[in-house]
Amino acid sequence: MISENDPAGVAITFTKALNQHTEHRCRLVTCATRYNFDFEKDLHVPDLTDEGFDELRYTLAGADIFHFHILADENLTLGPLRVQDFVLGKAILHHHHGHPHFRANPGIYRDKYRKLRRKVLVSTPDLLKLLPEARWQPNPVPVNDPRYLPADAPRDGKVRVCQSPTRKEIKDTNLLLSAVSSLRKNHPELEAVIVENKPHAECLRIKQGCDIHFDHMQGYFGVSSLEGLSQGKPVIAGLDDWNLSHIKEFTGRENSPWVIARNERHLEKGLKDLLNEPEKRTMMGRESRYFMETVWTEKATVDRLLTFYKTL
Repeated sequence: MISENDPAGVAITFTKALNQHTEHRCRLVTCATRYNFDFEKDLHVPDLTDEGFDELRYTLAGADIFHFHILADENLTLGPLRVQDFVLGKAILHHHHGHPHFRANPGIYRDKYRKLRRKVLVSTPDLLKLLPEARWQPNPVPVNDPRYLPADAPRDGKVRVCQSPTRKEIKDTNLLLSAVSSLRKNHPELEAVIVENKPHAECLRIKQGCDIHFDHMQGYFGVSSLEGLSQGKPVIAGLDDWNLSHIKEFTGRENSPWVIARNERHLEKGLKDLLNEPEKRTMMGRESRYFMETVWTEKATVDRLLTFYKTL
């Protein structure tokens, strides 16, 4: 796997999941860091010594598949190495994660992949509208990692709803704060926790200590949703019918564990119901965790990826 930076830590999670759940060997090559989230790294170009570049050269030469993430392709330079010098005879695919340039210019990428006869994955079902020829690849979550396990929120009378947006301006943070402000008139125990600019491990620790998770209301869902479900919390998101239908296809389940809120009125009602019914919060949290343990498993996501690899 090759990526300029690791999108939401997904690439390293895929790498570890492939190595854990299959007989195959995966390495991740990255060459930049964004947001300082401190995701775990494998072959990170800025950290490599001469010996490390020898290992990278050996890895590139011996790989069967080049799996490019975000906007990366064979034109990428990795220190003294050029990826294009190693692509002959390799199976190649591209994996999009919603980069702004891709969202704004999908036609450029559709034309590119059609001319190169490349296959493409997308990280969320909404991106299929931009690349209909692609296949949706659900993201894995290491549900047994202690950071992703359920943990009780502090017993101090507060009810905390959290969000961990990378970019607040496109993740409805203002609507969440507005809904919380409105509800606090009758529910002073409600508190909003917006997690920003924190290492990923610290972000997960803070989210474990909250009672309700909010993703956003843009129609799709992010890794944040899956983290919240794994931590056994009710997760609110504005999933549209398109995304829900693809989730149903992947999981084989009629219902999903998300609390659906597609506008501020829905969001306020969803929060109010969870505030007024602590038992419902507990029940939905258990359903969230069960869903990740038995349905949206690492093995299920990896099996889907391997099925796609076999078509290359």
